[in-house]
Amino acid sequence: MARLIDAKCRECRRIGEKLFLKGERCYTPKCAMVKRPYPPGAHGKTGRRGGPSEFGRQLRAKQRVKKTYGVLERQIKKYFREAQAQKGDSRENLMKKLEMRLDNVVYRLGWMKSRASARQLVNHGQILVNGKRVDIPSFQVKTEQVITLSNKIKKSKLMENLATSLKKYEPPKWLVLDKEKMEARILGAPDADDLGDLAPVGMIVEFYSR
Repeated sequence: MARLIDAKCRECRRIGEKLFLKGERCYTPKCAMVKRPYPPGAHGKTGRRGGPSEFGRQLRAKQRVKKTYGVLERQIKKYFREAQAQKGDSRENLMKKLEMRLDNVVYRLGWMKSRASARQLVNHGQILVNGKRVDIPSFQVKTEQVITLSNKIKKSKLMENLATSLKKYEPPKWLVLDKEKMEARILGAPDADDLGDLAPVGMIVEFYSR
């Protein structure tokens, strides 16, 4: 199975902004974007003369989304084709597919500090959907499905401080979280307000529509 193995801090520096790929470290002075806020490599500080081209901006927007959600090129192409085939705004459709991946839902619920950690939790079979174990990070959740942690992981040291960290955390409004039972329900797909600024996603649509 293919997987992303690139150094996460280098990816943030290459894109030019924090992607929060390493969880808590990204909020500290140790973050690479704080210490070295320029692209990696010998010419990172000088940059490209004249700035990036239109194609370069589109490519960077695509890479940003890919790295943020931890998907491969083949996956994002598939999501794009499906988003275009659906009715409505292709940008919204694409982002909804990414947001409703099971690994992203686990991250959005605050159960893990990064999507990479959430993906690992799913891969290890520690997430249940409607009571059934699901170990596919790209699994698309649906309305009214119930997401829970396995009993094994609830009792592990990994989760011993989870209840405390969740006290002040509020998940997106399309998710309902029971912080005591560590159980969540999918209310529906995220709406436009949940998806944020879709302008960069429009550049991805333009990139694949060429």
